[in-house]
Amino acid sequence: MEIRVLKYFLAIAREGSITRAANSLHLTQPTLTRQIQELEKELGHKLFVRGKYKVTLTNEGIMLKQRAEEILDMVDKTEAEFKSIKDTVSGDIYIGSGETESMRYIAEVIKDLQKQYPEIKYHIYSGNAEDVTEKLDKGLLDFGVLIQPIDLSKYDHITLPSNDVWGVIMRSDSPLAHKQVITLEDLVKVPIIASRQMSRKYSAESGFLDWFGEEFDKLNITATYNLVYNAAIMVKANIGYAVSLKGLVNTSSGLCFIPLSPKLESGLDIVWKKNQIFSPASKIFLERLKKKLENLPKD
Repeated sequence: MEIRVLKYFLAIAREGSITRAANSLHLTQPTLTRQIQELEKELGHKLFVRGKYKVTLTNEGIMLKQRAEEILDMVDKTEAEFKSIKDTVSGDIYIGSGETESMRYIAEVIKDLQKQYPEIKYHIYSGNAEDVTEKLDKGLLDFGVLIQPIDLSKYDHITLPSNDVWGVIMRSDSPLAHKQVITLEDLVKVPIIASRQMSRKYSAESGFLDWFGEEFDKLNITATYNLVYNAAIMVKANIGYAVSLKGLVNTSSGLCFIPLSPKLESGLDIVWKKNQIFSPASKIFLERLKKKLENLPKD
């Protein structure tokens, strides 16, 4: 399986037409058709369903599309790393993170490095722990910022110095908006918009199961979310109350955040694969981050 042919395959998937893909690739249609037929023969599966006006992916084609995108991302990342090995440090750093105020430490390091190494580029991927660790394991990310608790057996890590506080985002005119804290008794009475970390599948790992105890099954979870921006839109639409971390939503536009009681906090780690070979840019970033955290004032 050649990288060139994977690019051909993705062009057809993108265009929905062999003719348009051939034009974009500056190939003849018979040449492109032959390349895809050889790829299908190599894999032993049909990748496209040929219609009168367009081609669509088979189930096997959908699977290959995902893998091909990951392979080409890795190729691009590897080429960029080798191009960066020269006197002037340059290159790309890929960082995955959930939504957290602690990303400010990362942002401050990036800001400092920009002055000395302006040719380094930074790519931030937002996702939950499952999304981030999957990309870390495949080598598509250099670092991940993960909310505790998390299985760190496969990673080296640095624990960030601050914890995130969990609470509830609600409309400012909601019946609970006058309260100073939100209790378990409050939550079992209202519709909940839950993060994927809080949902049943991940609750045993996230600390929520201990906090909710036997009352977890009584929650009326009406919707779940991955990124909190969409959760805030659902809260504004009066769909429910979103359980989230503090500081992620603008509460000056008809929303408010009230912490949970008893208090529920989550620590954070920045992680990378064990025995990882860093590019020059990633190595400098990690060294600068360690130095910054070491020099933070102690409580």
